[in-house]
Amino acid sequence: MDAEVCIQVFARAPEIGFTKTRLIPSLGAAGAAALHERLVRRTLRTTVDARVGPVQAWCTPSRDHGFFADCAARYGVTLHEQGDGDLGIRMERALTAGIAAFGGAVLVGCDCPAFSKEDFREAARLLKSGVDVVMTPAEDGGYTLIAASRVDPSLFTGIAWGGDEVMTVTRKRLRVLQWNFREMRALWDVDRPEDLARLQGDPQFDELLLADFP
Repeated sequence: MDAEVCIQVFARAPEIGFTKTRLIPSLGAAGAAALHERLVRRTLRTTVDARVGPVQAWCTPSRDHGFFADCAARYGVTLHEQGDGDLGIRMERALTAGIAAFGGAVLVGCDCPAFSKEDFREAARLLKSGVDVVMTPAEDGGYTLIAASRVDPSLFTGIAWGGDEVMTVTRKRLRVLQWNFREMRALWDVDRPEDLARLQGDPQFDELLLADFP
């Protein structure tokens, strides 16, 4: 594997009424979109600061959105289209491209503010050591990061994305493939109203709740 792997950040433009919809009753449509924007920016900043390799923003609904142009200028990331299909199809597409170009790719969403630079460095280190797939389980039963040096369609098809069995099903399929995989520490997403209390109760996330967060 090359000295670098790429990091792929799956990001949706923070359009009011279309992002963090489950938080709209608590924050309002504009407030939910503002929090989403801060989560995206935090993720991009953390992944760039990790200095693992090139950082790619995989964008939806379009990389031509003005928000992504600002992110590219501010953080030095390249912009890519997620394209059509469900989440699994889009993740498989991105990982396949990253592996073809770099030998390994670390794919992460923007809903988990607890990621540190060290998490991304550890995922990259494991890939370089010969691990096929690295995952970070989510406390809700999904996963918040998947890093891979190879892909197979079975890992991304026929899965109820957003459900509480995603990690369990993926583990089973990795075992069927007889691939070498590792799991890192479990983390939590900011998706539901109850997650806001957790976010507000931890000083390390204060910047996400400030109106002047860059």
